[in-house]
Amino acid sequence: MFGIPGKQAVTITEKAAAQIAKLMDQGGHSGLRIGVKKGGCAGMEYTMEYVDEADPNDEVVEHEGARVLIAPMAQMFLFGTEIDYEVSLLEAGFKFKNPNVTDACGCGESISFKDMPVG
Repeated sequence: MFGIPGKQAVTITEKAAAQIAKLMDQGGHSGLRIGVKKGGCAGMEYTMEYVDEADPNDEVVEHEGARVLIAPMAQMFLFGTEIDYEVSLLEAGFKFKNPNVTDACGCGESISFKDMPVG
């Protein structure tokens, strides 16, 4: 929808693709839908949910056996984002490297975008 012909809306690193494919296989799901919703101290939060079928308006990105679907209302906020999966001594999880984010809270769970009203 908001894409550039020949360019995927988001990129998925090898680590993220492996983790997404593993989660899809374990649960028998056809993909992982990502989106954004109002919430958190910076105004918006990422969402992730398993899906068994794509919505006709989802942007679908596939890489190395992983299938990510971008919810229609989130496409303009997520365009250009790199999805990674990081493991440290204290935590493991998906990380979004999003060029559209202008501010984030200290824990990194909440974000805001340019010209986005908060509240």
